[in-house]
Amino acid sequence: MPTFTIVAGARPNFMKIAPIIHQLQKRQADNPSIKFRLVHTGQHYDKKMSGDFFEQLNIPEPHANLGGGGGTQAEQTASIMVSFEKELIENPTDLVLVVGDVTSTLACSITAKKLCIDVAHVEGGIRSGDLTMPEEINRMVTDSITDHFFTTSEIANENLRKSGFSETQIHFVGNTMIDTLMTQMPRFQKPEGEIFERLEPKNYFVMTMHRPANVDQEQKLKAMIDAILQGTQGLPIIFPVHPRTAKNLQAIGIAADNLLMCEPLGYLEFNYLVKNAKGVITDSGGITEEASVMNVPCITLRDNTERPETLNLGTNELVGTNPEKLKPFLEKVMKNDWKQYQGIPLWDGKTAERIIDILISTYSK
Repeated sequence: MPTFTIVAGARPNFMKIAPIIHQLQKRQADNPSIKFRLVHTGQHYDKKMSGDFFEQLNIPEPHANLGGGGGTQAEQTASIMVSFEKELIENPTDLVLVVGDVTSTLACSITAKKLCIDVAHVEGGIRSGDLTMPEEINRMVTDSITDHFFTTSEIANENLRKSGFSETQIHFVGNTMIDTLMTQMPRFQKPEGEIFERLEPKNYFVMTMHRPANVDQEQKLKAMIDAILQGTQGLPIIFPVHPRTAKNLQAIGIAADNLLMCEPLGYLEFNYLVKNAKGVITDSGGITEEASVMNVPCITLRDNTERPETLNLGTNELVGTNPEKLKPFLEKVMKNDWKQYQGIPLWDGKTAERIIDILISTYSK
């Protein structure tokens, strides 16, 4: 029977691997000869960015932690590759499964293929077309050497076909992040703390910003937050602040009574806030998926997206990085005049089940 190695490294990965791990554990109960190892690369290594997610999403302790956090992207990639090579030599496997588009995804897929081990990519085929994003390079390189693509949309399938991959390699299965969202929604919990006590459902915004295009230029960051403060008309804005953003905010001295900054939140707390928000303002890709499925208006501060299905069928709008473009979008949210979630094919909570069905049938032969 097959042996699989599942890789996770950064916060966005954990929501994507949780349902896959749970499905493997379920299959193991019926067939103990199915084996897997969970490898945490350590790319995100602080408790809020990593440990809390393992606890909240009921992910078992990893079989190995490579400790690959810190340093530049090149240093991190190199460190993960060296450690992961040792892991694979010591623990042979039939397949390495990587998820998403972080440094760990790239590093572990290259390492596996150099050792002639098959690679499966969950979220294969998504593209933003923006090579200034490290994630886009990670996606393209990973997909160029992948054996099995587990895709979230027909748009991703078409991207892969155009790159010359065969239909037998492309498996349209849906979105494992939505599996996690649907499983965990009944467990969402209000964060503890004074700033959260006064929040009224559908009467506040949630904001996240971390991309260099938005946060690295101090004056641009100030202009963006000023535009958001003006457009939200005094409603509370919950802003879990990424460490790099906190540093820049401190430098420009941004402060307002309704701008409520806090440390990064756990999965259950953050998504409680999103589910009950009037709207979300973000530059994250994953949050646009979750907000869409929860039918919450989502304003994305980017010029492109690798998840166009959230625009076509979801609640997401691409506003760009120019603060002057924000006003009409915020006005629509304030007037409750926003598009509704239309339903995205196969985002139904059963994606991990489909993935494991395919893997077991392929590698049990």
